[in-house]
Amino acid sequence: MFERLIGQSPNFEALLRSAKMVAATDVTVLITGETGTGKEVLAQALKQHSPRADKPFITLNCAALPESLAESELFGHKKGAFTGAVGNQPGRLQAADGGTVFLDEVDSLPIPLQAKLLRFLETGEIQPVGETHTHNVDVRIIAATNANLQDKIVKGEFRRDLYYRLNVVPLEIPPLRDRLGDIPLLLRHFMEHFAQDHKLPVASFGKSALQRLSSYPWPGNVRELRNVCERLSILLAGRVIEDGNLPPEITNRATAPKPLFDLPELGIDLEKVEMDLIRQALTRTNGNRSRSARLLGISRDTLLYRMQKYGIS
Repeated sequence: MFERLIGQSPNFEALLRSAKMVAATDVTVLITGETGTGKEVLAQALKQHSPRADKPFITLNCAALPESLAESELFGHKKGAFTGAVGNQPGRLQAADGGTVFLDEVDSLPIPLQAKLLRFLETGEIQPVGETHTHNVDVRIIAATNANLQDKIVKGEFRRDLYYRLNVVPLEIPPLRDRLGDIPLLLRHFMEHFAQDHKLPVASFGKSALQRLSSYPWPGNVRELRNVCERLSILLAGRVIEDGNLPPEITNRATAPKPLFDLPELGIDLEKVEMDLIRQALTRTNGNRSRSARLLGISRDTLLYRMQKYGIS
């Protein structure tokens, strides 16, 4: 399953290394990331490479649960517990006994249900609606959210103690705009996949189209890229796709001004960059501090302060 998570960017490879180590354990995992980054795919990979690989894997979209039925869906109910409860019904946790439950959009759980989920995580016990006794179930929880849970906690919308209990091992999937170097790999993979899936000749991308796709910020992340590839693989099967063939939401997007320099994916040490620029300016002006300050766009006093700060003579 990890082969479905495609990318060679340093931040993405670091995520995969962590995920492969975590998969072999039984630890609770919290996956964070924007919509469309592949949180459920990562959860499936964790399950597939875990000791529970041959056990049930049950997904529950917490945002799609009606509040009135959420507790019953998660913990089950006893016959007659409420109107419409015509029989005993096991919840998702009991149905997944021995396996894994993936709680997608976990931030959408109602506060009262968050308390019951916390108790389950701490004790392994569930109490179906309408029953007076508890049952023990053995389930690994993988949760996911695209929300900022810290903000939710401040607003009183998410329990702090549940956050700490879920966040045993956090795995954050970077948005596609933070790993643009992976786009050619993803394009090739999806075009070949959909050509095979639809029994069509494989389309390819011309240089201008590939450049535009590689600089587009992909607000819908990998899901958006996947959908674009499926559309193009069908409509332009076997052809070389040029810039004019791309969807208007991509071609009509205003081109962002070219940055003065590209920020490396692993980041920089800003102080070292500033020290280097000051030294370059002094070298270029043969040590003339007034001219160096003009080159750097700062006042002479600011330059002198920064030289003293960094020990530059």
